[in-house]
Amino acid sequence: MIKQLIYIAGIVVVLSSCFKEDDLLPAPTLQTTTIEMNKYYLYQSYFDLNTDTEVARNEKNDWDIGYESRDSSWHIVLNTSAFMYAANTGETDFESVTDTTGLIWKFDKSDGNPDSTAVGNWLDIANDDTTYTNNVYVLNRGYDELGNLRGLRKVIFTHVDLDTYAFKYADLNGENYNEFVVVKSDSINYAQFSFENGGKQVYFEPIYLTWDLLFTQYTTLLYTDEGDPYPYLVTGVLTNYNRVEVALDSILDFENIDLNYAMGLDFSKNQDAIGYDWKELKGDVNSGNVYYEIVEGRNYIIKNRFGLYTKFRFISFYNSGGDKGYPTFQYLFL
Repeated sequence: MIKQLIYIAGIVVVLSSCFKEDDLLPAPTLQTTTIEMNKYYLYQSYFDLNTDTEVARNEKNDWDIGYESRDSSWHIVLNTSAFMYAANTGETDFESVTDTTGLIWKFDKSDGNPDSTAVGNWLDIANDDTTYTNNVYVLNRGYDELGNLRGLRKVIFTHVDLDTYAFKYADLNGENYNEFVVVKSDSINYAQFSFENGGKQVYFEPIYLTWDLLFTQYTTLLYTDEGDPYPYLVTGVLTNYNRVEVALDSILDFENIDLNYAMGLDFSKNQDAIGYDWKELKGDVNSGNVYYEIVEGRNYIIKNRFGLYTKFRFISFYNSGGDKGYPTFQYLFL
């Protein structure tokens, strides 16, 4: 852990010594950028505003579980881009859980608050002593990009310390049993794990110092006309949680937003503050003749991980061939 911190600090020092102070600041010119998510929304793309660069990309089904990765952290999240959800069976006998009868399913909230996860409190920390519920969770892995079911797994999360998480998992019938240890890293938000090929730790999320926005599908709560909530898979933008803040402005024209005005807005640290509703579905759903249209006058002010202010807007959701899943946006540092 200490070696990782020294390594990151060394990178920062080396990079800083290679450039003048002014060279580290982004150019104050209007950028127009397209992210290629694919018409099936296959890809997750991590984006750095400072350099106008996609710093990492992975297929959305490349991972299943995210383990909060700082030394004293313990929260567990699911890959909601696959519409994953979980149920706490309340049972501690791993072998006795063989079906989903009577389970109450939960989803991670899309605002990124680690205290609002489907797994929830799988341990209890009191007086510097940690105890574990050892409850069996059933995880529904959701769907792939073509709508195929990805299956179920039962899991018991057994341990966490400053460096690792431990857990065991299997199919509901007990087959493919395995015990696994995921290693934390202070340089990322979540250490990721995939059930594929028997189970493995995967490394798709980039160092948190290098990105601002994540273009992805994710699960959120929508509401019926009667006000009843229901989970829904949407396509949009999440932020680098707790490091990037966002304000929405629909009063001024994009061209008229300046730094003084931006600094007076109310900012949110919610990771879905940009979200998905910068576009809306038009046309006849029953006939299938539908298309997405960008919502006019919806401007975002982003305070990035370095504290720099940027005005940001979407201008299209399609590529030149007419395929959806290619959000194009403009932004300008203030």
